[in-house]
Amino acid sequence: MKYTLLLIAFTLTTITLNAQNTSMEIATFGTGCFWCTEAIFEQLKGVNKVESGYSGGKISNPTYKEVCSGLTGHAECVKITYDPKVITYAELLEVFWQTHDPTTLNRQGNDVGTQYRSVIFYHNDNQKLLAEKYKKELNASGAFDNPIVTEISPAAPFYVAENYHQNYFSLNGNQPYCTFVIKPKVDKFKKVFADKLKAE
Repeated sequence: MKYTLLLIAFTLTTITLNAQNTSMEIATFGTGCFWCTEAIFEQLKGVNKVESGYSGGKISNPTYKEVCSGLTGHAECVKITYDPKVITYAELLEVFWQTHDPTTLNRQGNDVGTQYRSVIFYHNDNQKLLAEKYKKELNASGAFDNPIVTEISPAAPFYVAENYHQNYFSLNGNQPYCTFVIKPKVDKFKKVFADKLKAE
């Protein structure tokens, strides 16, 4: 699967290069629990800031408890501020696809509910094009055993989650969820994307 992802990312880079400018850009992804998503993307070179929050729902300023009810329609996601001169959107997509299971509907592992759905909220036409093209090519390649169910939707209002959710893995590494769920994902990510990590 890694080889397939790299080939697709390389193909999409030529599209991305034409859309880059000198300012920071935003990407918004949901890959299940936002603690996991944040812990991964904040380690990439070129990523300036990662915020955990909620998007894609029906009410304004939802609380964690409301989102966990599954009734608001929000997804747990992260807003990534990145430098496109250092890391491209295609490269961010490569990390997105490879660090969760995009074939399970409204579920990642034991985390079940619409708030844990696989989702890309695109911020411009170029991001939409890249996301849809990548998804189509991954499905055609057979990289996954089952069809990809990732939602690709226009960016909706993003509501920053409560303070205790920010930098959760870094601040709570000894908690059971961090030890048994997040750390294995982060360790695998570091091995696969070693060349894209910030210096420690």
